[in-house]
Amino acid sequence: MEKAQLTFNGMNLEMPIIEGTEGEKAIDISKLRQETNMITLDVGYQNTGSCMSSITFIDGDNGILRYRGIPIDELAEKASFSEVAYLLIYGNLPNKEEQQLFSSRLTQNSMIHEEMLRFFDGFPPTAHPMAILGTMVNSMSVYYTDYYTEDFQAGTFDLMAASLISRIRTIAAYSYKHSIGEPHVYPKRDLKYASNFLYMMFDSPVNPYVPDPDIERALSTLLILHADHEQNCSTSTVRLVGSSMANLYASICAGICALWGPLHGGANQKVIEMLEGIKQDNITIQQCISSAKDKGSKFRLFGFGHRVYKNYDPRAKILKEYCEKIFKKYNYQDPLINIAMELEEAALKDEFFIERKLYPNVDFYSGILYRMIGIPTDMFTVMFAIGRLPGMIAQWKEMHDAVPLKIGRPRQIYTGSNLRHYLPMDERK
Repeated sequence: MEKAQLTFNGMNLEMPIIEGTEGEKAIDISKLRQETNMITLDVGYQNTGSCMSSITFIDGDNGILRYRGIPIDELAEKASFSEVAYLLIYGNLPNKEEQQLFSSRLTQNSMIHEEMLRFFDGFPPTAHPMAILGTMVNSMSVYYTDYYTEDFQAGTFDLMAASLISRIRTIAAYSYKHSIGEPHVYPKRDLKYASNFLYMMFDSPVNPYVPDPDIERALSTLLILHADHEQNCSTSTVRLVGSSMANLYASICAGICALWGPLHGGANQKVIEMLEGIKQDNITIQQCISSAKDKGSKFRLFGFGHRVYKNYDPRAKILKEYCEKIFKKYNYQDPLINIAMELEEAALKDEFFIERKLYPNVDFYSGILYRMIGIPTDMFTVMFAIGRLPGMIAQWKEMHDAVPLKIGRPRQIYTGSNLRHYLPMDERK
């Protein structure tokens, strides 16, 4: 086994090199504090591996993303969202019997407890859908107490996982209906995952929902592309909270709250807001490019570049094709979409962006495609959460399957005051 060596004050410490199946290497520092009384400092954990995982592989330099070894483009083209959810959680694509059972559980658990509707009545119409989503997911631990246990029994987990994946779309659709003052639409048992969500979102007595296979497939693809992305902020939050033996509902709620931020799941909303600002202020594309390169400018170009990908985000390529397909089919007359297309074209020709490998990421096109589908802007992050849920569940399960389960407990470097003592009020300056 390869080893790394740390030398400090005449002391030598050998640390094993851990290698993953795709050749990724890590220095195992698990005994560093025990042997040296020192820790590592890595603000934001940008260079720290918090776990070993077999769920998702990313090669940012080459634009590769795989779920359980299967390339994302194959899954986006051929798989259903429920298949991908099963793949992430259980490790393999389901066979016919497994798929039927999993789909049946999704269908049977699509309704939320009727008493939970009272929570919606208590939310003001101005409540952000992500706030509602997190609250309602956490409240499931009150209404579905039989679905979780500290013993982490497999049968109980299977029902709990399917229940969450199914009911989260119902909660999301209900939150939207509440925000526009329309009555809730109950899910249908004969509709598939994405189409059922769209039905609950857009059906009304005045305008009945008319299924569109292309729109439904586009939404399913969006959910697939969001389903997991290694140890990102929200997924790491789920693992950290879950490591205390908190139940799955509480852990997912914490992940939803982490996802809400504009630097994470809210980034696609920022893209649309940016495009709206460009249109409103009548800014030219060239002015956008110039301002984005100017450090002194207040303008921020959202949707380009990625912390992981130093190549074209493979998810963005897939979504761009869907945007073009839907755009042509329906002949959309939306100035924001035209601005986005022109902005990408200009950026990809600019040496500044080329040298820094600032390509469009998944947030750039997901916001545009959600807009084409008819999803309101403040629901974008909710859609991200629906898609990311199977990955969060898979990561939570993988952590609990490990023996022993270790609670997350990062260290710190203290920079506060040295020892000082309590002073009476009249002696304080």
